[in-house]
Amino acid sequence: MILVIFDVDGTLVYSGKKDSLSFARAYKAIYGKDFPSIDWRRYPHVTDTSIFDTAIRQHFGRTSTEEEVLHFQSHYMALLRESRHHTPHHFQEVAGARQLIEHLMADGRYLVGVATGGWRQPATLKLGHVGISISPHLFRGADGKFAREAILEEVIDQARQLIGRAPTRTIYVGDAEWDVRTTRNLQLSFIGVRYQGDYEVLRREGAQQVIQNYLDVAHFQELLQTACPPD
Repeated sequence: MILVIFDVDGTLVYSGKKDSLSFARAYKAIYGKDFPSIDWRRYPHVTDTSIFDTAIRQHFGRTSTEEEVLHFQSHYMALLRESRHHTPHHFQEVAGARQLIEHLMADGRYLVGVATGGWRQPATLKLGHVGISISPHLFRGADGKFAREAILEEVIDQARQLIGRAPTRTIYVGDAEWDVRTTRNLQLSFIGVRYQGDYEVLRREGAQQVIQNYLDVAHFQELLQTACPPD
């Protein structure tokens, strides 16, 4: 079986930084301090766990605790729900994403998973907003993990347990520079997605296959056969 693992933000759904701003607002509300930056490239790992922990270290000179992560998540989730209620049109699926996911999940040749640098609960909310549902067995977020590599490896290991053997191919689908680097580090095949059409962002990092959306399902399935690790 072919294992197809998707990122979430910018890959299946997008919000024009509304989610990032909610993250920063939640931090300000709890700690009374401006969030350092929503330019995720400034953080050691682009995961919610690493980003939150880095902010705590910068402001308080200590690591974050499990209890305050959960407390922060509850505030963050409340702001996400509020934002989606008041401005639902700001939160969109990348064109064709839901249809593609449903097509792949109905085809016995594929396993479909999610490995996101976001925490699992917010990621589930974002996907649900656009009608995308992924089996929880192959859905992993940054909960308790700092590095994106660890998240991907956990999904791959879970897929191996589900089918009793290693998948014949594993492909990761992502939208950001750090997705390219992660798959290069793991030597996984990669398909890039840039919904605004700025393919060079990923090609400069070594991505070989980049698309704008999922409207051409047949073409995407062809890419699953030819995808390779980034240079």
